[in-house]
Amino acid sequence: MMSSMFEHAYKLNTHNILSLLHSDPKARVIDLGCDDGQLTKKIAYTVKTKDIWGVDLIGRRLRLAAKRGITVKKINLNGKLPFKSNSFDVVHANQVIEHIVNVDVFVSEIMRILKPGGYAIISTENASSWHNIIASLFGWQIFSLTNFSIKIPSVGNPFALHKHITNRKEAVHNYSSTLTWNHIRIFNFFGLKEYLERFGFIIEKICGSGYYPFPTIFGGYDKVHAHFITFKCVKPFDKV
Repeated sequence: MMSSMFEHAYKLNTHNILSLLHSDPKARVIDLGCDDGQLTKKIAYTVKTKDIWGVDLIGRRLRLAAKRGITVKKINLNGKLPFKSNSFDVVHANQVIEHIVNVDVFVSEIMRILKPGGYAIISTENASSWHNIIASLFGWQIFSLTNFSIKIPSVGNPFALHKHITNRKEAVHNYSSTLTWNHIRIFNFFGLKEYLERFGFIIEKICGSGYYPFPTIFGGYDKVHAHFITFKCVKPFDKV
């Protein structure tokens, strides 16, 4: 039940991400944490651009992305990005920011590489979602923060999505690598909004999906308590 609801919410979140893009054949787009490039290609198709870049830490996933025609680079997103300032029109990061140790550098680098007037789409899980709030009331680890350990894939919640994974080897087999498995922090809705604004971004739109234990679509109406939250953040023209 939880697994199917998660999958439905994730698909709707992908729809939300694509809905925030606009067509610009001249746009230069980068996907931070591109994995195997499936979503990256959908982004490129929606924007109608061929100038598409993908960044990830896992070589075997990058090789799959490269086969899809994406220009790839192996990069640790906790550090500086090897790109010139003001060089991308669109930056995308889906389910990435929660894995980043040095999130100040991550967000600063997104702002730096974006052109003035360009935009970033940042999507992550929401600590304020109802199922996370309910888990906390029961004294359980919130659902979005059960996979914080490399040795033990799922901790502290009897209904966690990945509770069936019992060891590190299985986690690596199913989820690319434990290097990118762990969740470091989970933002609350207004925490992430204020954080992005403090870096100078203008929040143009916020979308939500997932509303456990209620129907997924409700997350689009009550974004504060949706499971996935997606922010479209614009770099002001006076930022260089």
